[in-house]
Amino acid sequence: MSDAILALRGAVQARLATDAALTALIGADRIFDEAPRAQRGLYVVHGDIEARDWSTGTETGCEQEFALVVWAGQSGSSRQALEAAGLIVAALDGIGLALDGHVLVNLRWLSSRLAREPRGGLPSVTLRFRAATEPA
Repeated sequence: MSDAILALRGAVQARLATDAALTALIGADRIFDEAPRAQRGLYVVHGDIEARDWSTGTETGCEQEFALVVWAGQSGSSRQALEAAGLIVAALDGIGLALDGHVLVNLRWLSSRLAREPRGGLPSVTLRFRAATEPA
């Protein structure tokens, strides 16, 4: 299952990195696997992921629920984080992506949640998606 997770994560990151509207808002190279230290401005981090068996009697498959987190950083605002989140949903919801070694059956947006970090009050928007994949 980890190969399906890595294939989907790579395709999502590649799609977002080439989205002109998102790049114009947050800047280039602002999508990370892990949260960077002391980052200023808007950025996106891959969040939690849960993978489950999605096999049928004849086909193997993987269902994934994953999160992307838009952080406003030291100098960002919740409005900017929400704008970036909207662009991410528009870029991913219902689209087809080419996955390495897998086929994307579907990709859907599930929910968005605006929150503030308890310690520093930094705003973030957590986006949850569901994807189903099968081996190629």
